[in-house]
Amino acid sequence: MKINRSVRFGIGIMAIAFAATACGGGEESKTVSENAADGKLTIGIKFDQPGLGLRNADGTYTGFDVEVAKYVANELGVKPENITFKESPSAQRETLIQNGEVDYIVATYSITDARKEKVGFAGPYFVAGQSLLVNADNTDITGPESLNGGKILCSVAGSTPAQKVKDTYAKDVQLQEFDTYSACVEALRNGKVDAVTTDDIILAGYAAQSPGAFRIAGEPFTTENYGIGLAKDDSEGRGKINDAIEKMISSGAWAEAFTETVGPSGYTMPAPPTVNRY
Repeated sequence: MKINRSVRFGIGIMAIAFAATACGGGEESKTVSENAADGKLTIGIKFDQPGLGLRNADGTYTGFDVEVAKYVANELGVKPENITFKESPSAQRETLIQNGEVDYIVATYSITDARKEKVGFAGPYFVAGQSLLVNADNTDITGPESLNGGKILCSVAGSTPAQKVKDTYAKDVQLQEFDTYSACVEALRNGKVDAVTTDDIILAGYAAQSPGAFRIAGEPFTTENYGIGLAKDDSEGRGKINDAIEKMISSGAWAEAFTETVGPSGYTMPAPPTVNRY
């Protein structure tokens, strides 16, 4: 039996439409506001940063980032019990946002121009500074310049601190990367690396977790503005999250959350930041 040209054309159009649907071509990710209206949110955090984002043995989550994430969610109309926390390693944060696997990320996520090419940011909700963690008995390392001489510096893949040290302060430092800062800290404890670098507030948490084992060497040598990452084009969601951050600061909830989570590490609470809307 012959199939006339118009029938063949119609079949072809249907096949193309089916293929597009199968590939998700006609689907669009929901915005933060749309998902919040459904009563649930998936939020990216770190699982291994004491005082900031930590998954405890009993399955609960604690830390300053966790408290910020929950406060924002509540302002969006979502209760803590309806939040799903998803681990968001540094190297995967942009991908998780772009793929719609999380609604937003609160994970010591520094706002940079390069990252803003891929995702959007609300905030900052905190300002930290890069520093160095060394073993308590190490007297050689006093700051980034003292890493010259081939010392081994550890940081995580997908983050920028170690390369920043090499580019700016210590040209011949050897870089070691792991997936998590906790792996870097364990390597430092075992003598496999000479120092760990990331933001001072993160390092303070690890130092507090092992009293007497480590010390922070020198003063912070960068400024890191922590933002809440979300889909690049979700301007409405970004605005609402900025509103929530400002309310958390002005209400005193920001200071209270910091004192309860980071305070025990001995890290001095700084002045809260000013949200930078764009």
